[in-house]
Amino acid sequence: MAAFFVLLASCKKPEDDNNITPPEPTGLVGYSILAKLPGIWNGPVTSSTALGGYAEWIVDLRPISENQVSSKNELDEVNDIHMSFFIAKYNNQNRLIFRNGGGFGGQQRVSYFMADSVSDAAGLSYYRFSELIKGRSRAYTEVLFREDSLILKTYTNKYNALAQPVLHMTWHAKIQDRTTTADAISHFQFPKETMTKDFSTAFTGQNEAVYFSLASDPYPESQQPYLGKSTVNFSSTFTLDNSKKVFIIITTQPLISGFSLNQANMKFRSRYVRIGASAGNFTFNYMHPGSYYVYALYDKDGSNNFSSGDYVSTTNTSFSLVELGNSSANVQMNFELP
Repeated sequence: MAAFFVLLASCKKPEDDNNITPPEPTGLVGYSILAKLPGIWNGPVTSSTALGGYAEWIVDLRPISENQVSSKNELDEVNDIHMSFFIAKYNNQNRLIFRNGGGFGGQQRVSYFMADSVSDAAGLSYYRFSELIKGRSRAYTEVLFREDSLILKTYTNKYNALAQPVLHMTWHAKIQDRTTTADAISHFQFPKETMTKDFSTAFTGQNEAVYFSLASDPYPESQQPYLGKSTVNFSSTFTLDNSKKVFIIITTQPLISGFSLNQANMKFRSRYVRIGASAGNFTFNYMHPGSYYVYALYDKDGSNNFSSGDYVSTTNTSFSLVELGNSSANVQMNFELP
């Protein structure tokens, strides 16, 4: 992510993640993760992908039904990530499913994983999600919680080119805020051990639960419940250079106090995107209902940071989004940073 999004917070990493040996689970494997996930999480990513690593990834995870928690993040116009954890019927029993996908380098991909190993002890919880059809030999994801920290690791055999999966991406995150999820938790009385999707025949004939053609996706983003869309239009009091970039930042609490940035409220950042200055607007899809504030930064020097000569908006522009709704907001960059 852009350097200016960096919030000085560190994750408490387990001393040796690989020494954890989860016991055989009982009941609905992985169900307890649903209560742990909601909140705004933030931390650095290291990755072997073409996108590389970045100093910060902010994820706003909230319930979107009584048995599902979800988030959506945009990096720019073509790269985005959608994550969803939910309960589905598969092989005649309810299972906890992790759906992970989005746009990567202009190409679309969606993968489905199933919780198959859990250790939920005081102070440390471990969850493993393996690729739903081929299992761990194809790909898997580990999620660890310790106190107020989350570590997510993904492994892949690189399109079946390797005999065993290798580390693909690691995200070390720390909880920033849980108050933003309270309304959705109350609305759905979340979580409940009920079924979101019936996957009894969804993967029939598939040799793996990885999709590169979204037309075949058994649970596409467009079918996810509760979520809406918000379009942000941006303008300026100066002439924009269309070769430059604009950052749109959405928060759940205001960032501006008088004429100053309220640094403490940076933890309430929910979503953001870096787009071309010529775009004029951007639509955030699959967005949680709620109340928001929006800001814009014109990155004149291309530093991906707040710099002298850059322009920012100085108004706490607010908007609200209702269930399955559409909203819009207009923000103007009107102040040149000294």
